[in-house]
Amino acid sequence: MKFVLAGYGSRGDVEPLAAVGRELLRRGHDVCMAVPPNMLGFMESAGLAAVAFGSDSPRPGEGAFTPNANVRNPIGAATEFMQHVARACAEWSTALLGLAEGADLLLTGKGEQGLAANVAEHYGIPVAALHFFPVGQLHPDGVAGRITKEAEDAQRRALGLPEATGPAHETLEIQCYDELCFPEQAAEWAKQGVHRPFVGAPTLELPAETDAEALSWIAAGTPPIYFGFGSNVSLPSPAETVAVISMACEQLGERALICSGVSDFDYIPHFDNVKVVDSVNHAAIFPACRAVVHQGGAGTTAAGLRAGKPMLVLWFWLEDQPIWASAVERLKVGSGRAFSESTLDSLVADLRSILIPECLIRAREVAAQMTTAAQSASSAADLLENTARDRAVRR
Repeated sequence: MKFVLAGYGSRGDVEPLAAVGRELLRRGHDVCMAVPPNMLGFMESAGLAAVAFGSDSPRPGEGAFTPNANVRNPIGAATEFMQHVARACAEWSTALLGLAEGADLLLTGKGEQGLAANVAEHYGIPVAALHFFPVGQLHPDGVAGRITKEAEDAQRRALGLPEATGPAHETLEIQCYDELCFPEQAAEWAKQGVHRPFVGAPTLELPAETDAEALSWIAAGTPPIYFGFGSNVSLPSPAETVAVISMACEQLGERALICSGVSDFDYIPHFDNVKVVDSVNHAAIFPACRAVVHQGGAGTTAAGLRAGKPMLVLWFWLEDQPIWASAVERLKVGSGRAFSESTLDSLVADLRSILIPECLIRAREVAAQMTTAAQSASSAADLLENTARDRAVRR
């Protein structure tokens, strides 16, 4: 069968698609991967061929896409954001129409779900979407949602489809996280008879060039606290951030392993209790650490939960990151707050609160219930195969 997997965004958005695509390839299917041009190199590193899907995803610190920035021109920033959303929707619509021709199933992320559903309806094929947090956990999308809806309506007219009075096309909504993270939401869906299967977080767990260096440093002393801020956040003041982390850990008698990500850490002063690396494989490094501090991405949160480590989520984006911070608190494996509200005193207090034995015990209990990355990719592939076969039989 032929599967088309298209997704837009940073590494955290496209890696689950890549993990599922790799599993489908392993099973002998024809898989077409489509990602933003600036993610093609990442796909190649994962051993997957891919084509460009739309324009480059926004880079950290670009205009209206800077997290927690004091935007000098809010009207201009809002206009830039709306223009980006409108342009992206137009590009996705055109790309999906070409990619899906002759496919047996079309899979996208949640952001592209409505446009993909229209294209799937046009071709008479099933459609699926990967969700990284529960729908209904966010406030209405506001301006972005209206722009997306306008694009979807215009797309339907262009394709000659009737006006949608409800969901445009039945979509298999795969939840890429474990049910235990949102039990109340899962219970509500079950009560409503809504089928949104949970598969866990499909991640590639790719090795990083600095893994050996990081593990060697870890082995030379006590297990450190890991600090990382994701692949789409450029810290406004890396030197100040590292200094605060060093002072906080010094007060607690801890060491810190910091993943610089996309931030510029070239001119950071040396601190005896701090090691800075470019990137790491979370699956390899987290188990060797004492605790994990991160931005609250779905994949990073899943890696921390799988490793059985207490977590502190210092979130940036007003979207899924606060949701994952709340989930960590609800599971009693850590705490969370906005990065912009974090100070030296609060960081010391937050770290002290998650380093207690009770938090570690609870984190290990949760880890024992987590779905592995391989199981997650396999379960997602099973769902896609079954959905494509069911539609083929009904034809």
